[in-house]
Amino acid sequence: MAMIVQKYGGTSVGSVERIQAVAQRIYKRVQAGNQLVVVVSAMGKTTDTLVQLANAISTNPNRREMDMLLSTGEQVSISLLSMALQELGQPAVSLTGAQVGIVTEAEHSRARILEIKTDRLHRHLNRGQVIVVAGFQGVSTGNDLEITTLGRGGSDTSAVAIAAALKASCCEIYTDVPGILSTDPRIVPEAQLMPEVTSDEMLELASLGAKVLHPRAVEIAKNYGIPLAVRSSWTDDPGTQVMSVPVEDRPLVNLEIAKAVDGVAFDSDQVRIAMLHIPDRPGVAAKLFGEIAARNVDVDLIIQSIHDGNSNDIAFTVTENAAQQAQAIAEAIAPTLCEGTSQNLDDVAVMTAADIAKITISGAGMIGRPGIAATMFQSLADAGINIEMISTSEVKVSCVILQKDCDRAIATLCDVFEIASSPMTIIPAAFSHANHPPVRGVALDLKQAQLAIRHVPDHPGMAAKIFSLLAQQNISVDMIIQSQRCRVLNGVSTRDIAFTVAQGDAEAARLALSGIAERMSFGEIEVNPAIAKVSIVGAGMIGAPGVAAKFFQALADDRINIQMITTSEIKISCVVPEAQGKQALKLVHDAFDLAGTAKIEVPA
Repeated sequence: MAMIVQKYGGTSVGSVERIQAVAQRIYKRVQAGNQLVVVVSAMGKTTDTLVQLANAISTNPNRREMDMLLSTGEQVSISLLSMALQELGQPAVSLTGAQVGIVTEAEHSRARILEIKTDRLHRHLNRGQVIVVAGFQGVSTGNDLEITTLGRGGSDTSAVAIAAALKASCCEIYTDVPGILSTDPRIVPEAQLMPEVTSDEMLELASLGAKVLHPRAVEIAKNYGIPLAVRSSWTDDPGTQVMSVPVEDRPLVNLEIAKAVDGVAFDSDQVRIAMLHIPDRPGVAAKLFGEIAARNVDVDLIIQSIHDGNSNDIAFTVTENAAQQAQAIAEAIAPTLCEGTSQNLDDVAVMTAADIAKITISGAGMIGRPGIAATMFQSLADAGINIEMISTSEVKVSCVILQKDCDRAIATLCDVFEIASSPMTIIPAAFSHANHPPVRGVALDLKQAQLAIRHVPDHPGMAAKIFSLLAQQNISVDMIIQSQRCRVLNGVSTRDIAFTVAQGDAEAARLALSGIAERMSFGEIEVNPAIAKVSIVGAGMIGAPGVAAKFFQALADDRINIQMITTSEIKISCVVPEAQGKQALKLVHDAFDLAGTAKIEVPA
């Protein structure tokens, strides 16, 4: 007998007829010999209606009272679905989050789950009942027993957390789309269903899947090794399987308050090659990495910072064995990059550094938690370690440092992030990178702004001060890039630092940084809200030369200039002009043959 947790979104239970259809689906699964716990959201637009009522009463509703109000929406759904099951002759019981035993932080409207007390769940299951649970809510720890809500993605989070607590065989998320698609079908109608995706890929595609499967739910699934399925409520199709490596004996206390960082890794087999003062125009990155790929040289990190006048810098890392060849390619291609431009070839410089190492922190809990990168930078600064390169993704931050500082950096970061060890994980064959396509999906984020701080003194601790300040303002930073070009001003070596934040946080970030600019001897702070971030994700790109080159070439063919580049092992992100963002998405999606002939029908 399999234990299955299902979750149905608001559209799936948006009417009496749809509730009855869900009941039929559940009934069939029980008749097939399964035990079911079903988590449901509020019906249709119920939550929106309740929010409107609150706003009609108050311009700034109390968060506690909002939790009391919003938690009622799910109670309507669970009671009606339980009645529908009982009408089919299937014993069922509806339970609120508090009745289930979902214990949370005492944080109204944004609580995280601490634990789930499963005694009552097991009692009802042993009686042969289907348990219908109100998603999105719980009860606070302590004596007051306050009703709390979990915030965005709360019902997904409830479902996966219950699956983890019950050690269920799987968690099925039912929604109004057929599963996770290769890109946004509203922009690319030819987007195709991904039959499977790893939890790591899903986390890196957070902006693509957020409306279907919230990153908080994926984080729990990854941490506890819970298989996820994202399926349509309207068909029996298998949907998308989100695969996680099996996990044994992870504590269920502080279930959603897991460490933001769960791994520290290093790679000393790295050589950095930087091309400085190359023309800032479409096609430069495509030519460079196309030539490197043609020589079958695999590239690890790639960064391109913001332009300086009409020129830019690109830096990348390769293994020591490939360094001599990569340097020769960079030097040979430099004249062709300058052809047809006013750029003076004598200004172009190719610099190689062999005494470096890459150190990386990673963790599913890094998404949406400001300050993780800042803590890393501050820890390295406190240890007197200067950062040579920075590259970030949704769940990783990598820094290039001097090789001689590597052991000290590892010890420092393991201590700060309370990592006892970072052993090599033995990954089952089904999860090996060779079994995955180089690119699984393409994502577009049109809601970011780019900030650049010019002429930051190149001293240990400067990045830490910048990003600690933003973290104190609760501003989450996405891409972070430190330029490779040093400029000496008044006898001090300086670099530019560029990063992206949500558009709504851009002005607050500018004001915060302006407040310390003079004291920290920064230069100008520039803000560009008109950007788009296009990303490709795929576990199979590891050890597959040419993926980056194909990405860059797709943009170059349409004269789309790349403003920033950052990478992780399974993700490459480019910042392009906002006006060209949707076109860039279509071009890249097509370049990797992700489009199909059938169009996916999705709700407006």
